[in-house]
Amino acid sequence: MATAADANLRPDYDPEIQAIADYVRDYRIDAEEAWETARHCLFDALGCALLALRFPECAKHLGPLVQGTQVPQGARVPGTAFCLDPMKAAWDIGCCIRWLDYNDTWLAAEWGHPSDNLGAILAVADHLSQRNVAAGRPPLTMALVLEMMIKAHEIQGGIALENSFNRVGLDHVLLVRVASTAVAAALLGASREQLLAAISHAWVDGSALRTYRHAPNTGSRKSWAAGDASARGVRLADIALRGEMGIPGALSAAQWGFYDVCFSTRVADQRLKPEAERRLRLPPALGSYVMENILFKVAFPAEFHAQTACECAVLLHPQVRGRAADVERVVISTQESAIRIISKTGPLSNPADRDHCLQYMTAVPLLFGDLTAEHYEDDFHAAHPEIDVLRERMEVVEDPGYSADYLDPDKRAIANAVQVFFRDGSHTDKVEVAYPLGHRRRRAEGIPALQRKFERNLATRFPAARCERILSLGDDPQSLLAMPVHEFLDLWVI
Repeated sequence: MATAADANLRPDYDPEIQAIADYVRDYRIDAEEAWETARHCLFDALGCALLALRFPECAKHLGPLVQGTQVPQGARVPGTAFCLDPMKAAWDIGCCIRWLDYNDTWLAAEWGHPSDNLGAILAVADHLSQRNVAAGRPPLTMALVLEMMIKAHEIQGGIALENSFNRVGLDHVLLVRVASTAVAAALLGASREQLLAAISHAWVDGSALRTYRHAPNTGSRKSWAAGDASARGVRLADIALRGEMGIPGALSAAQWGFYDVCFSTRVADQRLKPEAERRLRLPPALGSYVMENILFKVAFPAEFHAQTACECAVLLHPQVRGRAADVERVVISTQESAIRIISKTGPLSNPADRDHCLQYMTAVPLLFGDLTAEHYEDDFHAAHPEIDVLRERMEVVEDPGYSADYLDPDKRAIANAVQVFFRDGSHTDKVEVAYPLGHRRRRAEGIPALQRKFERNLATRFPAARCERILSLGDDPQSLLAMPVHEFLDLWVI
């Protein structure tokens, strides 16, 4: 009698997993622009975390799971007095960095926020640096932190270049977990086999659903999901360092692997070649491209597809101020991605709902000339019903040229245009902005504004003398690179 059985031949690790592991272990970063941008990214992300501490809905998540827990040589959470185990510290740091939707961004076939990985990097590096000093060994330096930031950016952003997880309903924090796992394992001193094992487990975890980012279920989980993913990365790295075996076919295993279960022929992106539909398409070589081209949120704490719409609205504010009741319609021309993820009508029930609504993020600066984190809060929204009145008069249309330029690797534009029409037949000009202030093409004007943003955020948490000490490090790259990680974190403790 014939029987069926699986061939139990253990495969080599999937080549995609090997590529990530070998990049983390072997790549040497020589690009000066990558190091300089990583430095700006470090301070910007930490500034975003400090600003988030002003919001109780963020602060309520922070601290040890068991009140009063003491962790010798634990990792510190910037802007607080918490000293936690590295996994919870990664959760807290990542939560704060991401809470206000104000840290750096990467837009491609998939999008995300690569500085979300800083939670894992800082938490592990702070703990290891303290442990080394206690054992009489050299501490870790901030140069290693910046190196791991560049590599985490490259892993997350490199995978995102031509692989759209959102089109099959998966959330981009999957890429935070993969990148955080890889760099956390490297910091912990993983061998190649341990790195492969850790990364394989990150893929086997599968992915969160994007449900919490989209109407009608948009909610605050999108503000802590990345912290959760970075903390999971720390945990998986620790498991691998303890000798846990990996899953070599995590991606490609027939029926049970990531491709067949989560990334199968359901992929709707018709740009993918048929033979590549069920496999990741990685760049020919991972380097430092992502860090060099990262997008900073300079002017507005807003989902990045709306950044240029907000700039347009600020420019139009003088013509709309005092005339809200006279507005007949507002036309927003945008990219396909913005329509798919942040264009929404109807009630907006919470701040997370509002900071992912293109119409709301355009209406506020049209009416008030600015857009800040406070503008998303319930009290502000309730006090200004004219915002929703203006939203109801908005038309959102796709400009095919904007969609094409968004995907063009030589442009990576994120264009929007806004035009306001009044009841008397008059109208404003159609104001267009193709590249937001935080784009690589606008670094000359963007970096000084980014530094001013950081100074403002820093001042929300620390006295002037501490601010000056931290700011001096930002102006002295060599001293920053040589600084022990635990001494750097000392500066950020309340």
